[in-house]
Amino acid sequence: MPAATLDAFLNSYLGPPDELRSAVVATVRQLTQAATKVRNTINQGVLGTAFAGTRSANADGDIQKDLDIFADDIFLDAMRHAPVALYASEELEQPVLLDSQAPLAIAIDPLDGSSNIDTNVSIGTIFSLLPATGAPDANPAAAFLQAGVNQLGAGFFIYGPQLALVLSLGSGTHVFVLSTRLGTFVQAYESRIIPQRTQEFAINAANYRHWDEAVRLYIDDCLEGTEGPRGKDFNMRWIASLVADCYRILMRGGVFLYPGDKRKGYRQGRLRLVYEANPIAYLIEQAGGAATDTITRILEIEPESLHQRVPVVFGSAREVARITRYHTEPSAIGERAPLFSRRGLFRA
Repeated sequence: MPAATLDAFLNSYLGPPDELRSAVVATVRQLTQAATKVRNTINQGVLGTAFAGTRSANADGDIQKDLDIFADDIFLDAMRHAPVALYASEELEQPVLLDSQAPLAIAIDPLDGSSNIDTNVSIGTIFSLLPATGAPDANPAAAFLQAGVNQLGAGFFIYGPQLALVLSLGSGTHVFVLSTRLGTFVQAYESRIIPQRTQEFAINAANYRHWDEAVRLYIDDCLEGTEGPRGKDFNMRWIASLVADCYRILMRGGVFLYPGDKRKGYRQGRLRLVYEANPIAYLIEQAGGAATDTITRILEIEPESLHQRVPVVFGSAREVARITRYHTEPSAIGERAPLFSRRGLFRA
């Protein structure tokens, strides 16, 4: 039996006439067209004009590259042709009002992992679909200050060896790959399930000296392998591309950590809650995993500002729960005996 196309999947999602569902479907279709344009530009690499260089910092202080701006322009233009009231982007200080009567608000990171552009590593686009609550024309930002549990759908495109769309509309996390032969997205994986247990973690170990004690202890225990309290060997991965790390975890399990640390500007983490952490958490939970800020479920956090940052841990549910225990009740981690008595491998 041939695999289902994205169009067939979206048509099955529609069901009886419903304004919000119809709007979600129309928006996803516009997003796929925009992502294909972005992919075609990325494939040109340094031969294309969008790779010309860097610009100034964006609204949140990160350095913008020309491809960041290009991708933002492409997705913003696509949303002008979708039933979207408000468009909020990492690249823009304030949301853009498109149609105050439309039912949806979209929060987007147009080009996640753009620091990897020059190194030919997979990058992507992350998006969150929300109901356009409140009065969009009076207070455009208000619609984005709602907890992630209110998302109507979320997903990301990953521009890698294949152009893939990871999508959830509330009934599992599904993966579609663009078929150049058919000219459409085809379902590659239906309802991904992340294994509850893992022996693989992703973290930037260069920041070890800046982490809180709970994070250092967790990593120490993993690195001690079969001789340590975990009694098994772990592998470490770190791509520095959120979509690539998330895609790997959806495919084979694992846990991802980007905690807050003691460096200036990093106390509250570096990933953005509204258009990075929330959509990723939604996808991970729909695949049977978990996502927290090390303690609190990501999807229950009420945003206070559009570009708010948050620590992030996501992946295999049992491992995420263990990391929470390292922060909240370390004495309950039975295999550490005596607790905190050993110095870490990275410490003298």
